[in-house]
Amino acid sequence: MPKIVNHDKRREQLGEAAWRVIRREGLEGVTVRSVADEAGMSLGSLRHYFVTQSELLAFSMRMVSDRVNQRIAKLPFNGDPRHDIELVIGEIMPLDEERLAESEVWISFTGRAMVDPTFRALSLEVHESLYDGFRRMINVLIQLNLTNEGIDAELETRRLHALVDGLVIHSITNAERHDPDEMWRVVKLHLDQLIVNEYKP
Repeated sequence: MPKIVNHDKRREQLGEAAWRVIRREGLEGVTVRSVADEAGMSLGSLRHYFVTQSELLAFSMRMVSDRVNQRIAKLPFNGDPRHDIELVIGEIMPLDEERLAESEVWISFTGRAMVDPTFRALSLEVHESLYDGFRRMINVLIQLNLTNEGIDAELETRRLHALVDGLVIHSITNAERHDPDEMWRVVKLHLDQLIVNEYKP
């Protein structure tokens, strides 16, 4: 009986192999051959899924965002805005090996996006998606009267977005000074200053 191949799973395995090459050698080390070797697959088999290096890299880049979104969709939200916001932010930040790998790979792709229109479009898409998510967080806090009266929702959204983005970048580029516990203290301090009233369901 012929072996049934899960093609979606195989594509993800190739994306993960590309991540490992990126983390070890940088984007310049990624070729269809190096990824095929990393995945223990023949070059011909890889080309069944990705014809070009650009296709493989684009899939690998989108996979970072998809993995984060999949985890967020499964989070145990309980309706308490502070609790739920912390859960979401925790999935974006490199607090364990899985999220560290995603962050390192994403930062590598962000550099490529500056000169490659294909990657720039995806980078902007994810950037806007993150902004929208942070804006929803701020809107909920304002609607529930958990913030100071009259705060600027746009400004607070940008501030929270910049804080989380900055912590991710700092943890990748200067890991010895930005361990997960310290990053989380910074986030909690910011939320303490933003959420000034007690949530009453």
